[in-house]
Amino acid sequence: MFFYYDTSIIILIPAMIFAMAAQGMVKSNFSRYGKVRNGRNMTGAEAARRVLDENGLRDVAVRQIRGSLTDNYDPRTKVLSLSEDVYGVNSVSAVSVACHEAGHAIQHARGYIPLKIRNGIVPVVNFASKLTWPLLLIGIVLLAAGSFEMSYWGNMLFNIGVIAFIAIIVFHLITLPVEFNASHRAIVQMEQLALVAPEDIVGSKKVLRAAAMTYIAALAVAVANLLRILAIRGRSD
Repeated sequence: MFFYYDTSIIILIPAMIFAMAAQGMVKSNFSRYGKVRNGRNMTGAEAARRVLDENGLRDVAVRQIRGSLTDNYDPRTKVLSLSEDVYGVNSVSAVSVACHEAGHAIQHARGYIPLKIRNGIVPVVNFASKLTWPLLLIGIVLLAAGSFEMSYWGNMLFNIGVIAFIAIIVFHLITLPVEFNASHRAIVQMEQLALVAPEDIVGSKKVLRAAAMTYIAALAVAVANLLRILAIRGRSD
C-alpha cells in the first residue's frame, strides 16, 4: 500500500516538469526583454496610466510594490500594483506586464464575465484550499483502519476533500480565459496607443505568452494531483 503511495507520484511528475519549464520560460523571457529598452522609452507605470486613462479609468490608482513579478490589479480597491522591475523601468517586459495588469482593470470595468465568476468564487476557493489536504489525508487514514464505522467517515471526508479539490481546479480553469484575454487586451492597447515601437511587439507577445503558460501549468498540476489522490483512494479499497 505505502509502496503504491510512493509510486503514485509518477502521475504528478510530467505536470511538475511542465510547471518548472513554464516558470523557467517566464523568467527567461522577462529577463531577456527586461534588458531591451522599448522604442518609446516609456516606463511600466506610464504605460499603465496611459491605458487606464484612454479607457476612462482615471479612478484606478497605479502604485509600486516590492518584489519581482508581483504585479496585480485589485478590483476591490481599484489599485494597479506594479513591481520594482516594472513600475519605473522602460523595458519591453515592463510595459508588457503593466499593460497586462491594465487589461485586468479594463475587464473589471467592462464586466468581463469570466473575471466576475473568478472573483466571486475566490472566498470559496481560499476556504477549500485550506481544507482539501487535511480532509483527504484524514479520509485515507480512516479508510485504511478497516472498520465499517471508520470507513464510513473516511469515505465521507475523502469525498468532501475531492469536491473541494475540484473547486480549486475549476478556479484554475476559469483563470485561463481571464489571463489570456488580459494579454490580448494588452497587445491591442500597446498597438493602438503606440506604447512601444512596432518591432517591440514580438518581444511583448513572447513575454505575455510565457506568463500565460504558468496558468496552464498550474491547472495541469492541480489535475495531476487529483488523479494521484484518486489512484491512492482506489488502492485503499
